[in-house]
Amino acid sequence: MSHNTFGHLFRVTTWGESHGPAIGCVVDGVPPRIPLTEADIQPFLDRRRPGQSKFVTQRQEPDVVRILSGVMDGMTTGTPIALHIDNEDQRSRDYGEIKDRFRPGHADITYELKYGMRDYRGGGRSSARETAMRVAAGAIARKVLGAGVVLRGALVNIGGDAVDRNHWDWAEVERNAFWCPDPVAAARWEAMLLEARKAGSSLGAIIEIEATGVPPGLGAPIYAKLDADIAGALMGINAVKGVEIGDGFAAAALSGEGNADEMRMEPDGRVRFESNHAGGILGGISTGQPIVARFVVKPTSSILTPRRSVDRAGRDVEIVTKGRHDPCVGIRAVPVGEAMLACVLADHLLRHRAQNPDAPDVARLPRN
Repeated sequence: MSHNTFGHLFRVTTWGESHGPAIGCVVDGVPPRIPLTEADIQPFLDRRRPGQSKFVTQRQEPDVVRILSGVMDGMTTGTPIALHIDNEDQRSRDYGEIKDRFRPGHADITYELKYGMRDYRGGGRSSARETAMRVAAGAIARKVLGAGVVLRGALVNIGGDAVDRNHWDWAEVERNAFWCPDPVAAARWEAMLLEARKAGSSLGAIIEIEATGVPPGLGAPIYAKLDADIAGALMGINAVKGVEIGDGFAAAALSGEGNADEMRMEPDGRVRFESNHAGGILGGISTGQPIVARFVVKPTSSILTPRRSVDRAGRDVEIVTKGRHDPCVGIRAVPVGEAMLACVLADHLLRHRAQNPDAPDVARLPRN
């Protein structure tokens, strides 16, 4: 199986399976002399860690990260950084009954058709367990970006029930189990998910990710567009079925006048945008405005409701997926989305500096 690496200058390769002894990654391209310890990475892993509420999988994984290389005396050396996390709570027996059956909505059938085999123990490489290493890599990417770039995410829709943006409060995101910026919506979602879990079902979700402090100029026309790389990174997260930048699909309902982000000049030469329908990217290049992206996570496919399927012998069967699964996998996808956006921005920042070392960090036009 190839294609376990993403990025160009900031390059991440992940390895390991859901029910193997460990998972890990190698992060290459990190500049030297950046302060980095396990303590810089662990808080982000703790945000994604399973078993923290009744609304996520109850698999108990401490997800303690170890840095194996690329750091000396608390500073990056410029060499590849290897990260390692032990798997400590595997229950492969939960999957014994489906060893020869293909779960609807999962990658079981496509892995079998492509490779002639699959890891039935929780999905192997296709498991959301792998995203822990993306979050770890994202923590390093944040260090590359620097404190001036702030990334944060929120869950804005569960099961078709959206937040009220008039109630939006970023501080509220850290106060509830759903990363929800609207406390009223969070209360509704709790009831919805309890009902779905009781019924052995699951719900989908929409996550919104924002990055502020991103300098203008990241990305390149045509084949290295920043929004294209962001869309690809978010689409590569497990269970994601759609991505939009800025207003996204809602732009189809706007007029040209309504969609255009008008500009004015500030006295100091900075360009001020009067709206942000474009989500901080024009022509594939960052404008200096906040970058805003949303992605859709489908309902968890591992459910207790019997579903029709087929087995490896070509027979029609019914299947029930047992084990410990998220009733809404979108909840734990919030820190994963933040991490993937961080990795893309770090990669593009390094590319931008290589080509334009004297480029400004703000959207300022040169004075004549």
